[in-house]
Amino acid sequence: MYTDSHAHLTSNQVIAQVDQILERALLAKVTKVVNICTDEETLREGLKLKKLYPWIYNTAATTPHDVEDEGESFFPIVERAVADKALVALGETGLDYFYEHSNRALQQTFLLKYFDLGLKARLPVIFHCRDAFSDLFSLADAHYKGAPGLLHCFTGTVDEARGVLDRGWYLSLSGIITFKKSEALREVAKFVPLDRLLIETDTPYLAPQSHRGKLNEPSFILETAACLAAVLGKSVEEVAEMTSLNAEKFFSFSKLI
Repeated sequence: MYTDSHAHLTSNQVIAQVDQILERALLAKVTKVVNICTDEETLREGLKLKKLYPWIYNTAATTPHDVEDEGESFFPIVERAVADKALVALGETGLDYFYEHSNRALQQTFLLKYFDLGLKARLPVIFHCRDAFSDLFSLADAHYKGAPGLLHCFTGTVDEARGVLDRGWYLSLSGIITFKKSEALREVAKFVPLDRLLIETDTPYLAPQSHRGKLNEPSFILETAACLAAVLGKSVEEVAEMTSLNAEKFFSFSKLI
């Protein structure tokens, strides 16, 4: 059984075909999917989806790309969802200095707001981080020390992975690990203990190698798991079991009311 720890099922690209996508997911033995909601519409649709498919779990936050446009308006909506115990985590939040679609200072401001909310609500936080690990680590050390975190779609270096592990956080690997030019990321996978790894699709983005150019979907996670198994010298079954167990530990699915 597989757990897709990060998918945007209620994004505009896939919402119209989500029923068929989830049917294929079950056929592929994907039995839990974490749906990442990044604005009011995707969260509203995510809450509807949860009622139809109890094995879908929602998170919410404004991405660092969008905090200038939607950060202030969406944050109180996330707070209400937290109060309603509708979320298993906060995210994806974080810092992106590569694209820098939003001002760096404002990205940091909202990261701190989600740190605070996560601590108050006792919810873990999912991080997006690109070219910003130094600031992410320093802000977390000052404001989120010892609290649970997950680096989604990790594409950093071994040293950055070490920084993640040193803080007790998890890493999630996406279909990028299957790309022909991702040898450095496969070396990172060898460095990280299996009991600290999750896998994800980031649906509808980043389809694995054999599906490049297509919309990604949770059923494609099997290719990512197979690649990770080959890299680690493990069976696919062991990778599926351990990454699902790690997801359960991080998200505490069974505690959601």
